[in-house]
Amino acid sequence: MTVRKILFISDHGDPLAELGGEQAGGQNNYVKQLMHHLCDRGMLVDVVTHWSDETAPQIERYGKSGRVIRIAAGRKGFVPKEEMVNFLDDIYKEMKIILNLKEYDIIHSHYWMSGLLGLAVKEEFGIPSVHTSHSLGTVKAAATGVREERRLRAEKRILRKADRVIATTPTEKETIIKFAGPKTDVSVIPIGVAKSFEETSLQKPPAKPHFVYAGRFEETKGLFTLLKAFQDFVKEGQEGELVLAGGDEEDIDAATGLPVTAGLRDAINGIEDRVTFVGPKSQEELAALFSEATAVVVPSYYESFGMVAAEAQRCGTPVIASGVGGLQDVVQDGQTGILVPPKDSKALKSAMHTLAGERHFAETLGHEAMKRATLLFTWSTIAELMLDLYEVVDDEENSSFISDGS
Repeated sequence: MTVRKILFISDHGDPLAELGGEQAGGQNNYVKQLMHHLCDRGMLVDVVTHWSDETAPQIERYGKSGRVIRIAAGRKGFVPKEEMVNFLDDIYKEMKIILNLKEYDIIHSHYWMSGLLGLAVKEEFGIPSVHTSHSLGTVKAAATGVREERRLRAEKRILRKADRVIATTPTEKETIIKFAGPKTDVSVIPIGVAKSFEETSLQKPPAKPHFVYAGRFEETKGLFTLLKAFQDFVKEGQEGELVLAGGDEEDIDAATGLPVTAGLRDAINGIEDRVTFVGPKSQEELAALFSEATAVVVPSYYESFGMVAAEAQRCGTPVIASGVGGLQDVVQDGQTGILVPPKDSKALKSAMHTLAGERHFAETLGHEAMKRATLLFTWSTIAELMLDLYEVVDDEENSSFISDGS
């Protein structure tokens, strides 16, 4: 049987939301890029997501044959993802009203709450399911010390019952099997980078050290570790600047260009003239920022993959990253970047010193980073791998259906 029509479920991650906002990061971009490249191969792809932006249309077409279908579930407008689990029943009921779920050949769910919706569709309509976690509760618990028991129970059920689980790195696969058990069917398919990052040209490291961070302004993204490291970097008499992209536009005071929150203001006290907050940026703008940097810094406490690290490397820029989760696979320590322990501002400062002071080494890392990212993180190749996997899962499900005599 040939897969033709695919349903993505991304409950809190609208793929057409502007990147860099509170709930618009790597998952949104993953869903958008995979949808786009599957549509280029003739697939029909619908993405179900919560109607978080009240100004957006309920149904929005994208690419050659993609649609984003927004579900209000009784609460149109922004809902923090931590609260979204309370709306899953309503989302599922509305999905059955708006969509003919029997028409889909494959369900691909994204994140654990979407995974629960995917299992509901699988169990009611007999459609094979594929699941990508994007982040794992067990990894988050290890990084933060906070266990979300409801999430952990749900994730274990999803990982065990999905017809196939997608891990984006070998490290993530090992974590999934350790958590959910050896019978969990896991395939490794990495994440690709958008065309904007592929179109940048390799540049030499800038004469003046220039570091870039891109992501949400959250503690678990390691932002305060980075700011502490840069504070110490500056105090030691080093030249250079730090550019912070992302967060929400309302996080920055338009008049001063400084952050609104007291915590961030305290973190940059005394180095305000060396730190620039540029707000959310398009992929084209991020590509330009990355390609002009000495290094892109990804200081997260945990990451299943680390999209920013892959994007920066595709621009030919070395990455300084925490040696956690998928970042250990995406960044090759000493070859495409430098890995440091998470939450360790001294190690992070030392890595910044190294790349700022050894321009030839930084240039070599950048060359290798671009070569490796071109080989591994290309969406066209990833879409082909994913489509092949969909076909295998669909064939296995139909073979099982026939052999059961149903």
